[in-house]
Amino acid sequence: MAVKSGDLAAATLRDKSDAELAAELSRAKEALFNLRFQGATGQLESHGGLKSVRRDIARIYTIMRERELGITVMADDAGEPA
Repeated sequence: MAVKSGDLAAATLRDKSDAELAAELSRAKEALFNLRFQGATGQLESHGGLKSVRRDIARIYTIMRERELGITVMADDAGEPA
């Protein structure tokens, strides 16, 4: 049920558009909510998933902020790899 960190590597996320990043963020937040709910009801088997999803969310926010500040640019926007 948790979002896998291998799918959300920083290099992979940097290749995605802003809309795709927003969708990934939404999915990760939903997964975090579900994991927290499972923890509150005693159904959570592994707490490692919480840490993983929180880091995925932070990674997405970091890339979104880098683009906002102009630190990195999407490959499609610049015509060359970022």
